[in-house]
Order: sequence, then structure tokens, then C-alpha cells
Amino acid sequence: MENRQGKGLSFARRIYRPRIIGAAMCSIGVTAALYPLAMPGWVWALLLVNGFVWPHLAYQLATRAKVPYDAEQRNLMYDALFSGFWAATLQFTPLITVTLLSMVSMNNVAAGGKHLLLRGALAQLLGVGVAGLLFGVHLNPSVNMAQVYACLPMLTLYPMAIGMVCYQLAIKLSEHKRALSALSRIDSLTGLLNHGSWKDLLQLKYHECQQQRSSATIALIDIDHFKQINDTHGHIVGDAVLRQLSLELRRNLRQNDLAGRYGGDEFCVILPQMRLEEAARIMEGLRETFSNYRAPHIPELRVSLSIGLADFQPSFTDAAMWLNAADRALYAAKHTGRNRVNVSDTRVAQFA
Repeated sequence: MENRQGKGLSFARRIYRPRIIGAAMCSIGVTAALYPLAMPGWVWALLLVNGFVWPHLAYQLATRAKVPYDAEQRNLMYDALFSGFWAATLQFTPLITVTLLSMVSMNNVAAGGKHLLLRGALAQLLGVGVAGLLFGVHLNPSVNMAQVYACLPMLTLYPMAIGMVCYQLAIKLSEHKRALSALSRIDSLTGLLNHGSWKDLLQLKYHECQQQRSSATIALIDIDHFKQINDTHGHIVGDAVLRQLSLELRRNLRQNDLAGRYGGDEFCVILPQMRLEEAARIMEGLRETFSNYRAPHIPELRVSLSIGLADFQPSFTDAAMWLNAADRALYAAKHTGRNRVNVSDTRVAQFA
């Protein structure tokens, strides 16, 4: 309900300004066609209310309604009812009638598509019926220059207003699309890249290193005995540990380093333009810092990391080989005591 209400308020705000412009411009055209006809004073009063009071009243009705979206849908039907009424009252003067009915129909299509267009057409027929009962049904095929000039503002300003609303809506949709695209790449718990996004970027970095002969290192990070943490202290504590590691990664990494959550308790990092020895030093600092983490209300909890590193080698035929090298280094770290950084290059010893 809250989501529907929020959309309804936004819907009402988008229509408010075009309705002000459209109602005022339509009033000019209707005035030009009404002037030669002998109409009672209440018709002129109704025209003033419809042209200059109704847009503001409609906005208040929508924004103060329990469900603004439904209220604005009713307001659009009132717009259509008025247009049918004025078309019949003007004795179906061709230019004004076509302009008036088509503008309202265009608004309905823009706001609700075919469904709202059909509902609006029925409301227009109802308006025609009301005017027919009051004034009879007459046809006036003549068009004078005053009516032509009176229609010009409606034919220019109102479509521009509708176009601006559509443009602003397209911009918002584009922004939402970009935001959703970004969210689809992010792990909701840690705020880091998710598994798929990180692997896509690994492919890009692999080809970049291959083509530009640049250096880069990847790290696979595993929280030691994480299942035991969950089983002993619960998943809430486990989630807090995962978030803490993601926080430490942000603190210790550079802006252009790419960190992601690879699996349940595994994290992954791409370190562009960084050699293996430097990456090992940074990861060792991360390991030491993380080992000092203490969970609130659980002073006995201890955490540690096993980390495997692999730098890019020209002999790698694809990104999977590079990742497998880091995975083997991680496997070795986990099976030689855990709580250590291990590298795939035998030139660099283990860090304990």
C-alpha cells in the first residue's frame, strides 16, 4: 500500500503541471467557439472553473486521497467527461472538437495506455450525453479564423508539456535501471561484488594483463572454521563476521581494487598493477587486523583468515587458470595450519 501511495503521489505531481497548461489552453479554444453562441452565464462560470480552478482542485483531491493513484485515475475521467461536454456544447465545431478530444485522449494514452483510453472515451460519450440533454444535439461545421488562432496555443504548448513529462519520466526510468543494474552486481549482505560480477571483471582484467603485459594479483580469502562459528554462535554472529571482513577489505584496499564475495565464507580480490610480493604484504596486514576482531558480547570468539594469492602469468591460457592458481594457494594455506597467507609462486615462502 505504501509503495502504491508513493507511486500515486508521483503520478499526481507529473500530471499537475500539464493539466494546468492544458486546461487553460483548452479554455481559450472553447471561449472562441462559445462566443458566437447564446449560452447562459452558468456555462461561462463552469468554463472558468474547469479551466483555472479544476487543475488545482484535482491535485488536492489526488494528494489527499488514501490511494492517490486511484484518485488521479478518477480525475482523468473527469477531464474526459469535461472534454465530451464542451465538444457537444460547442455544437461539435470541427477544429475545437477534434483538438479538445484528441488532446485529452493523448493524455489518457500517456497516463494509462489502451485501458485508460477506452475508459476515457466512455467518459467523453457521457459528457456528450449530458450536454445533449441540456442543449440538444447540434452540428456547426463552420470554422473561423478566431477559432484557428485560439487553437494554436493548445496545439503547441500542451504537447510540449506532455513531451517534457515523458522526457523527465524517461530520465528517471534510466536512473532506476542503472541503480537496479548496480544492485544486481552487489552482494546484499556485504555490499561487495557478487560472485558473477567479480568473475566477469576477472575476465576483463585477464585480457587487459594479456594485451598490455601489465601485472596484477588475485587473492582468495577464506574465513577459518566459519561453519563452526555459525553452528556455535548463530547466523547473526556469522553475518556480523562477514560484514566485518568486507569492512576491513574496504579499509585496506585501494580504490581501484575489486573485492567480491565468492561464496558463503570466501572472498575474492583483484589487485591491478600489483606484484605478488606487495599483495602478500597487504594481505598479511589484513590477516593480522582481522584476527583482532572481537564480537560484542562474545569475548571468546576468535576469527582468522586463510588467503591464497596468484599473480598473472603470461603462460595462463585463460582466466580460469589464474583463478585455479589462487585456489591451489588457498588450499595449501588451509591444509598447512590455516591463519596464513600462501602464494602460488614458490619463490615466496609462507607468511605465518
